[in-house]
Amino acid sequence: MKAGYRDVVGSFEEVDVIVKAFNNLKETGYQDLSILSPIYNHELDNLIKPTVSPVRFFTLLGGILGCASGFALTIWTSLDWPLLTSAKPIVSIPPFVIIAFELTILLGAVGTLFGLILSARFPFAPIKAAYDPKFTEDRFGILVRCLEPQAPDVQDALKSLGAEEVRFE
Repeated sequence: MKAGYRDVVGSFEEVDVIVKAFNNLKETGYQDLSILSPIYNHELDNLIKPTVSPVRFFTLLGGILGCASGFALTIWTSLDWPLLTSAKPIVSIPPFVIIAFELTILLGAVGTLFGLILSARFPFAPIKAAYDPKFTEDRFGILVRCLEPQAPDVQDALKSLGAEEVRFE
């Protein structure tokens, strides 16, 4: 957690109440909000602005690199050890497509794995302090990251919006 910041977690029982609270907090000016939910819900999903995963760019880069290296490998091999077969050209693209395709798939998969590990910050990912077993059973939660002096105001706002329990992390 950044220095000078505080996490405030509010627990709610119903989806309608948490939707109203989330919208109210957004209108108030709090931007660093997270929703903790035991189930997938379209209303909650629509509240959070969609994020584009950077993993797909790693997959694309790996695929392009795999295709280019597949063609480069086969063309270089054919030119370095030419095998003359009747009147066919030494560099013929159709048979090289198979190798290029296979390397596209291979390096695309490796790029996906690499991108997933990097974007998840695998070895360095901090454990969320706001975890509570009730958010995996039957309660919904809003996590608000705010400046230290704003924490009591956020606590009061969450209570007034219908939070059953509010705690600091």
